[in-house]
Parts: sequence; structure tokens; C-alpha cells
Amino acid sequence: MLIARVVGSAVSTVKDEKLVGLKLLVVREATHRNELVGRPFVAVDAVGAGVGELVLIAQGSSARQTEQTKDKPVDAVIMGIIDELEVEGELTFVKS
Repeated sequence: MLIARVVGSAVSTVKDEKLVGLKLLVVREATHRNELVGRPFVAVDAVGAGVGELVLIAQGSSARQTEQTKDKPVDAVIMGIIDELEVEGELTFVKS
């Protein structure tokens, strides 16, 4: 799993029929201190996340294990919204 921040959305009117109805969000990997790293990528939203939220991402074959993504051509899925992060006894993120 990766920690990421939702930074935008993607709209595609022409796509594989298995992707119809899925919400596509643009995310960037984040550190445990909420600092963005890496390049943006698209993930299917399985939990109702929104722009600005810190989320958990599954990639690869694990991305196809949610109810919404099972047997679909998906390589990344948002499968959790983070409320708090505690690392080595320090609270590094709290959802406002």
C-alpha cells in the first residue's frame, strides 16, 4: 500500500466498457509527513475520496481485489481515506 494525496480528477468518455461508471482520480504519492513525491498517476476511487484527501492506494493485482475493480483493467485503486498517521510514536497527520 502507498500513501497518496488526491490532486485532481480524470474524465474519459471513451474507455473500456468495464471502466464505465468508475470515478478516476489523479493522485501523487506522499510521505508520512504529507509531502508530495513522485509523478501523478490515475487511480480508481473505491471509497468516495475527494481532492485534497490523504488516501491509501493498492497497485498491481491487489488493485483488482475491491468490489468495484474485480476483473477490471485497473492498476491502481484508492481503497482507504486516512484519518490519522502515527509514525514512531509521533502523530504526523490528522485529517481536519
